Amino acid sequence: MANREQKLFAEFPPVTTEQWEEAIVKDLKGADYEKKLVWRTAEGFNVRPYYRAENLDGIEYLGSRCGEFPYVRGTKKNNDWRIFQTVEVTCPREAGALATELLTKGVEAIGFVVRDENFSAADLDALLSGISLKNTEVTFSGCAAKKAAELFIDKMDKAGVDPKDVRANFVIDPIVGKLTLKGTSGCEEGACKCFENLAALIAKGARYERVRFVGVTGEVFHNSGSTIVQELAFTLAAGHEYVVKLMEQGLSADAAALSLRFSMAVSSNYFMEIAKFRAARMLWANIMAQYKPACECALKMKAHAVTSQWNMTVYDPYVNMLRGTTEAMSAAIAGVHSVEVLPFDAAYEKPTDFSSRIARNVQLLLKEESHFNQVCDAAGGSYYIENLTASIAEQAWTLFKQVEDAGGYIAAFRAGFIQQQVGASAAKKNLGVATRREILLGTNQFPNFNETADAAISEAVVTGEKACGCACPQPADEGVEPLRPYRGAMAFEQMRLSVDRSGKAPKAFMLTCGALAFARARAQFSCNFFACAGIRVQDNTYFHSVEEGAKAALESGAEIVVICASDDDYATLAPEAFRLLGGKAIFVVAGAPACKEELEAQGIKNFISVRDNVLETLKYYLKELGI
Repeated sequence: MANREQKLFAEFPPVTTEQWEEAIVKDLKGADYEKKLVWRTAEGFNVRPYYRAENLDGIEYLGSRCGEFPYVRGTKKNNDWRIFQTVEVTCPREAGALATELLTKGVEAIGFVVRDENFSAADLDALLSGISLKNTEVTFSGCAAKKAAELFIDKMDKAGVDPKDVRANFVIDPIVGKLTLKGTSGCEEGACKCFENLAALIAKGARYERVRFVGVTGEVFHNSGSTIVQELAFTLAAGHEYVVKLMEQGLSADAAALSLRFSMAVSSNYFMEIAKFRAARMLWANIMAQYKPACECALKMKAHAVTSQWNMTVYDPYVNMLRGTTEAMSAAIAGVHSVEVLPFDAAYEKPTDFSSRIARNVQLLLKEESHFNQVCDAAGGSYYIENLTASIAEQAWTLFKQVEDAGGYIAAFRAGFIQQQVGASAAKKNLGVATRREILLGTNQFPNFNETADAAISEAVVTGEKACGCACPQPADEGVEPLRPYRGAMAFEQMRLSVDRSGKAPKAFMLTCGALAFARARAQFSCNFFACAGIRVQDNTYFHSVEEGAKAALESGAEIVVICASDDDYATLAPEAFRLLGGKAIFVVAGAPACKEELEAQGIKNFISVRDNVLETLKYYLKELGI
């Protein structure tokens, strides 16, 4: 037996697509195939319920290997990404000591956020004193990133280090970081001066081949509510704009491309995010191939992934750990250069030692225990992933060309095209969250009933009105509207915080009666519904009569009483309960029964159901409660 090969699948006859389809149609029992099983994504394409080898026909890039053009399978022949963590620099010596400590705990790349425009050479020496640049990649962002870049090059020149031993990135991003986020390029003499200065900096550090001076911060689009396709297309468009502007300043295509480091968000849309990064590498390689660079390195996208801020929540924040885990898995499988998992409390406070440790350990577990770094492009060849990759690439390429036809990224942004696209997507996402078609666990579905706002949660946190912490005096250019990153949970969080800070403790009482199965199901639905606003809920197993339930409801002092029964029971039980409560509480019927009009005719006006806009409905009840 040990020496015999057995082809087990040979024992089973092949199943054709026609046979699969016949079985599916039979199981649907007349239901619409397209409506039931075909998913229309927010990105604008359909996803089938299953894929087979024949669905790979027509996908041109198949057959390439990891490290081969068009790099859809990765820019290198392994999958060893760098574990990235950010350190805020207020005191350079303390920040440097913290960075050194993090390197002993599994971190492989450090991001320094430098906001102080007075950052000096001595500060840089203190910051890097315990770090080996040969083994550690460092990234500088913040308002003083350009100043840090100049000091860094001077420091390297003075030290006489081997240029090949230096790995560093500088997130200097006048296109996305300034124009897109603030509505201005931030240059006193116009945008062209920005690119002239940037080209001069790149030329100054040209011999440091592993130093990149431009950071294309594509996560801005995702965190402002874009679709995956929009994030990819606009990130590529911004990157291409840099190449064009830098070449206009005299740099070669190679020098311009090799100065770029791309970063994008990775959301909880697991398979789509894997496909996004694969499509990103392929599209960027094809864009740069048109310039016929001297070195194939110019075709390779250096991509950093950071977990989503858009879907982070400040209520039930430990759920953010789970989101960060699946997001990191997507990025790792997708084959990015480095990954940052944001600490679960990053949305509302300076991350603690515990939250930072958990964020690191997510990636360490993926490497050390799950061995994700041992397999290059594990998703390669998957019928589903390959089709997603092709679909995302097609949609993103179409949108990228629209931006190019508008004159490039800067022209398209100043004309409002990009804001219009992202705004429309954000509005759909917001409606999805409000109606619970898009779930944010712990916020608009299955909230923690007993949770109240932590002291760290302020009005500024749930409205997004947090200052960037640096001097940003330039107002937006006239007629230019910047993108505004936010979190999808904010509207619910504002509402819930208003309850927590009101000094009141409103309660919703479940009056369960009639058919037990319906009573329990609707009580659970109603508890989740009202708890999303921070309203305390009192669930009850069952009342044998309406009189018993109404008496208990009045004794509880609840401001809201929800009758939970079957549609058939409501015709008689709801009016009786309404009469017994005598207007001493807001009376609500759980569901949308066929007898709704008859109940309304008897004075019952409040109903809640799965069809509701949960956010607007809860705001109405809070207004009725005087909150």
